[in-house]
Amino acid sequence: MSDDQHEERLVVGRIAAAYGVRGWFHVQSFTTPQENILAYSPWYVLQGGSWQCREPAEGRLHGKGIIARFDECRDRDCASAWRGVDIAIGRGQLPETAPGEYYWQDLIGMAVVNLEGAEFGKVESLMETGANDVLVVVGERERLIPFLRGRVVMDVDLLSRLISVDWDPDF
Repeated sequence: MSDDQHEERLVVGRIAAAYGVRGWFHVQSFTTPQENILAYSPWYVLQGGSWQCREPAEGRLHGKGIIARFDECRDRDCASAWRGVDIAIGRGQLPETAPGEYYWQDLIGMAVVNLEGAEFGKVESLMETGANDVLVVVGERERLIPFLRGRVVMDVDLLSRLISVDWDPDF
């Protein structure tokens, strides 16, 4: 089934490899916790340059990972054909965020300036380090800025697409 809507898609995982001989595949989940990917349906998979809507027939935790299958996929060859394909969901499938909370995707592309007005560039990505999340900001050079609300990140203005930080431009 082809998806004709133009809703924003958010990549939440990737099909990693076939599992077994009955059409199951390993899923690399980008959600936290990883099993949250199974709560979303439908999934959108990128095939031939366009998003195709697919309902996972089954999915579950398996060891330290996730396995799933599509109804039309009944053997290992079919599952292997899905290897490397991104799994996305529609933006509308996400729960609303509380005030002061953001999805990482919301921060991508936002401009970052410090309190003195020095422009650092734009958020290219975020990293999870264990201690805290880190903004990867690319401008005249790459900066790694800890996402610590109230200590480093002073304001996130989604409407203006601007993040204000208390950060030394030489660091």
